[in-house]
Formats: sequence, structure tokens, C-alpha cells
Amino acid sequence: MNGAPCVRDLRLTVRRVLEALATYTDRNELRREYPELEDEDIRQVLEYAARNLPDKTLVFDQA
Repeated sequence: MNGAPCVRDLRLTVRRVLEALATYTDRNELRREYPELEDEDIRQVLEYAARNLPDKTLVFDQA
């Protein structure tokens, strides 16, 4: 996966799982699309992202 951090031994990058979490707001839909993902995988992806993102405030437009 070109050195990108991955979930367990799955061919899913942390970035792809984060994108999927944003896309599939319903966890049941997410599980249908990625049945190999476990709750612990999702928790660890979120933890990894939280630890590795800079701690700064971003302002998003309310369009």
C-alpha cells in the first residue's frame, strides 16, 4: 500500500477507512460495504488519526 498505514493485515488504509466513515454515516451500511472491518479496527483508525493530525482549529463554511 505504498507505505500508507493499514488496518491489521487488511488491504485497507487508514485514510480509506476514514473516508468510508465520513461517507457511510450509518454503521450498518459501512459494515455491508466492508464486512471485514471490526469495531476495534474503526476505534484504532480513529485513534491513529487523532494522534497523527496536527492540533489546530479548522473553520469550515456552513454552506
